[in-house]
Amino acid sequence: MYSQTKIAIPIFQNDYKNVIEVANDCIKKGADVLEFRIDALENPNIREIKQTIEEINFPIIATNRIITEGGFFKGTEEERFNILYECCDLVDYVDIELQSNDEYINKIHDTGVTTIISYHDFEKTPKLSEITYIVEKEQELGDIAKVAFMPQNLDDTLTILAVLSHCKDTIAISMGELGSYTRIMASKFDSPITFAAGSDVTAPGQIDIETMKALLNMNLNIMDE
Repeated sequence: MYSQTKIAIPIFQNDYKNVIEVANDCIKKGADVLEFRIDALENPNIREIKQTIEEINFPIIATNRIITEGGFFKGTEEERFNILYECCDLVDYVDIELQSNDEYINKIHDTGVTTIISYHDFEKTPKLSEITYIVEKEQELGDIAKVAFMPQNLDDTLTILAVLSHCKDTIAISMGELGSYTRIMASKFDSPITFAAGSDVTAPGQIDIETMKALLNMNLNIMDE
């Protein structure tokens, strides 16, 4: 049995040269997709960003994360949107937060790029009904829903598995060490993407790519027997 879940590795570097070097290393390690964290760049310039994407020449998620959801972009919301919009014809996915202006989300979605509408909470995990509501709103606006929450206990991580079980086209993550196993279990529920770490760890609980691939292969082999 072959998992349809793609392994994405975030690239979180502050200059373009390092972005390309880390990207090449992640590709060699077996990433299926790279997440280009544009908000990590010290001086984000759309011309250089597009040149970097073209040079990497690999499936990419363009992400320009806002500060309120763990990002570092310091410009205006309009500037943040414009950078993502300009990347649409060069990347496979664009991640834009649910709390973004609906007009911005719609403009990106209308380009035809696959949109990941995301929501992050680094403090807690809401009830299943609340998460389901968030996922439904995300899916109304885009192609793939993404939610990531911090667990306080094991039950919180099981809530995330329930989301994966009931919601199609959804990336659901329980962060931190307690929830790290949900990143592996995502493949059992045909989640479109799960996130692993290459050189950069961009969220608590990310598993390195080598371990992730080994665990996924081990689980898949067991299921084949």
